Amino acid sequence: MKDFKAIVAAYKNVDFQQRKAALATVVKVRGSSYRSPGARMLITDDGRWVGSISGGCLEGDALRKARQVMSDKKPFTVTYDTREESNQNLGIGLGCNGVIDVLIEPLDVNDTHTIQQFTAFAETQTPLALATVFNGLGVGEKLLLTEQGVAQSNFYNEALAAAVKPDLQKIFKSRKSQACKYLIHGMEQEVFIELIQPSISVIIFGGGFDARPVSELAKSLGWNVHVTDECVAHIAPIFFPTADKLSLCQREFVDRDFTITPYTACVLMSHNYEYDRDVLKKLLKTNTPYIGILGPRKRFDKMLVEYKAAGITLSEIDFERIHAPIGLDIGAEAPDEIALSIISEIQTKFTNRTGGFLKNHNGPIHQREPGSDQVFKQVYR
Repeated sequence: MKDFKAIVAAYKNVDFQQRKAALATVVKVRGSSYRSPGARMLITDDGRWVGSISGGCLEGDALRKARQVMSDKKPFTVTYDTREESNQNLGIGLGCNGVIDVLIEPLDVNDTHTIQQFTAFAETQTPLALATVFNGLGVGEKLLLTEQGVAQSNFYNEALAAAVKPDLQKIFKSRKSQACKYLIHGMEQEVFIELIQPSISVIIFGGGFDARPVSELAKSLGWNVHVTDECVAHIAPIFFPTADKLSLCQREFVDRDFTITPYTACVLMSHNYEYDRDVLKKLLKTNTPYIGILGPRKRFDKMLVEYKAAGITLSEIDFERIHAPIGLDIGAEAPDEIALSIISEIQTKFTNRTGGFLKNHNGPIHQREPGSDQVFKQVYR
């Protein structure tokens, strides 16, 4: 999501009276790659770019290819084979051990539809499913579907659209982006199907000094950050210069004043036991998937005793989303280290990972389905 926001901001700053631009998107990977499908970068003809499609290996050649696209005003897909360490086709030995397809599309001042879509992606509060043709007829055409099945843009080829829509609808549950092949009227079409998820939002309850690095680090990842407290002195803008919103809110109005979605992480770090206890009671009624509570485990155990006495019972799902003590075990002591521990745990929660050592992880670093190095194929006659 951070890439979308950066690309939108960069696009708006392009002087199309002087410059040309193109968009590069990783649409298919076989084997290993530095970036996963869906990685994007905006390229201008003066050699500048925002975002990335690799660790720096492919950007230079993509720039050369993008200049051709800017000139021809026709999108095309380029395939990079990085499996041979001695491969010097790009002027550098890559050795990434993968084959990467990158779609490059021209952008201009009249292409308001693309930038409007990207702006919508950056601001969306609900998941969207996007299909992009990258090989065959209509390269660059897009089909955008809401979770309710409403098409917000479509392919010109109605038969292809009819074939792709069921797979787009499935991605809301599978959450696995993939490149698919379709045989339409005897012609093979390749389509990249991806899930566009809302940006993570973080609400920090408590504006103490140790909340400041949490806000800064979350914002550096492109997340939306909201800091709230019952004490106005704790939420002065000078303490949280990058936060999207600061608010004074009494604990009894938490459910009234905040919009909490499945993409909202709630962090309780007020150092006020009664405040955290009462806010947690409110948060249990929301659909946030993550509630982190700063402090020792016995602090949370005390809350449970008081809840039980009040007739409040926590479910298994509640215990799964409550993290007390908060954070990953990285040996954090100082506020900046604690912030890293907290943000890392939130990241693992929203990506459904474990947070362990990568060296102990069997298989690709980027999570893919078994056999996903081969393109999933569906045939329609």
